[in-house]
Amino acid sequence: MTPSDLSAVVAIADVVHPSYPEDAEVLAERLRLYPHGCHVLAQGGALDGYVISHPWYDSGAPALNSLLHRLPDVPSAFYIHDIALLPAARGGDAASDIVVRLADHARAQGFAAMSLVAVGGSAGFWQKHGFAVVEGTAPAAKLASYGGGARLMTRRLAGACIIFLSLLTFNS
Repeated sequence: MTPSDLSAVVAIADVVHPSYPEDAEVLAERLRLYPHGCHVLAQGGALDGYVISHPWYDSGAPALNSLLHRLPDVPSAFYIHDIALLPAARGGDAASDIVVRLADHARAQGFAAMSLVAVGGSAGFWQKHGFAVVEGTAPAAKLASYGGGARLMTRRLAGACIIFLSLLTFNS
């Protein structure tokens, strides 16, 4: 994703997530803070989807439509802020492929966990990808900003700790 993609990203968000509106400034900030976690899906020259993700905490989520200002100095998880695919891009493996790529990226960065807020009845999709609902840890007001039924979910990443320990051993 590049800054020139943001108007198309906002248009996709408006179609895919009308019940979860976010200001363009929020999406632009995520891109600026962690461009390695922001990608677009392009087919035939047009954008059909996007993903926004970044380092965060496994015990909470930023409030919907809120600026972060900065990423945590010591993040404990890789956070999936949003995956949005237009109807034409659904039905294949695009969403699952995105989750696999994000998990690979998170592992490569040394994260032991991924987190997200499941909305709109999407918890089943996330459970198929190894995420589990975490009860009682997310600040209620932030989770409530996503609407009723929102669920904080996390996924432990096998291998991430091994990479970190290998680096410690190598550097000793």
